[in-house]
Amino acid sequence: MSGEVAVLGAGMHPWGKWGRPFVEYGTVAARAALADAGVDWRDVGSIVGADTVRGGYPGYVAGATFAKALGWQGARVASVYAACASGAQAINTARAQILSGLADVVLVVGADAAPKGFFKPAGGERADDPDWLRFRVLGATNPAYFGLYARRRMAVHGDTLEDFALVKVKNAALGALNPNARYRKEVTADEVAASAVVADPLRLLDICATSDGAAALVLSSMEFARRHGTTDPVRVRAVSTVTPTYPRTVLDLPDIATDSAAVVEPSEEAYRASIARAAYEEAGVGPEDISLAEVYDLSTSLELQWYEDLGLCGEGEGAKLLREGATSPGGRTPVNTSGGLASFGEAVPAQAIAQVCELTWQLRGAAGARQVEGARVGISANQGLFGHGSAIIAVR
Repeated sequence: MSGEVAVLGAGMHPWGKWGRPFVEYGTVAARAALADAGVDWRDVGSIVGADTVRGGYPGYVAGATFAKALGWQGARVASVYAACASGAQAINTARAQILSGLADVVLVVGADAAPKGFFKPAGGERADDPDWLRFRVLGATNPAYFGLYARRRMAVHGDTLEDFALVKVKNAALGALNPNARYRKEVTADEVAASAVVADPLRLLDICATSDGAAALVLSSMEFARRHGTTDPVRVRAVSTVTPTYPRTVLDLPDIATDSAAVVEPSEEAYRASIARAAYEEAGVGPEDISLAEVYDLSTSLELQWYEDLGLCGEGEGAKLLREGATSPGGRTPVNTSGGLASFGEAVPAQAIAQVCELTWQLRGAAGARQVEGARVGISANQGLFGHGSAIIAVR
């Protein structure tokens, strides 16, 4: 397909709390991706950096920051910020440059050095910033939102605390097999239940941490991949970056109110479902074709929601799908084989890139003990604040 680009290399810096500048993490990941691709740094025609707002000025110009750290060599640069969807937007920018002929080889890098505790807005009085407003007006921290969303699923779909715990148990077992994960220890449902309540009904082990970490990809045109001797690369076939439609009748971050449906009927499709549909339509595949999925499990309950939004099951059937084992290793569509954010924590600009790293290794058959047998099509799904949706479909 004319819209495909090759994934020649994938690399990561292990995630944790390392206490070093984000540039160091991103440089390690970038060099790992270049080595994996077998591409010399001087052959890279463009560097796209996913920005971090926590890195000072270097974080706001991440493309140039990483280009300088790796050694100025004349390549063009771009820097992208889209909150938690920054990595996907960076991948999309790289793909556009390749398909337009501006560059044959593009390096995409995202890295972060996150603070302890939950994320909060940058300092200052900014009444026009909905992220600032939801903290000041409602005290709606991320964990509070996760708790509200979990309560909604319990009320509307009958999900239980035991269902939420099973998500953590599944992801922790997979994270224990991933050398890049921060948390590499299996947990039991009883341990989830015994962990401290953070935002009722969610416990500490239901909610992902904040982390340091980095991920990088080397993307190229299909022609360059063939010249490079890579005849059957993993390929990015679709990138969805759609925004919501009005009215929105389900509370979402950072919004603090829903839109009235008195005049305009709500869309038949939820926002997150529209993100996946756009990716499926571009790739020419459907949920039935998906071998595995990497989804944005900020909390255990939100992973269940993604099952439905990706079309892996019907509305309200996410917990049932989980209990049946369909999203576990050996199931019909394993989800978060990397261990997910449950095992990694959030390193915001790197998250969506890390998801594609996992898809790449799985589609290559190089995921070791986490390997999904016969994986051919993978989807990632991620959502950033301010209407930044993202889904990426990779194939081989």
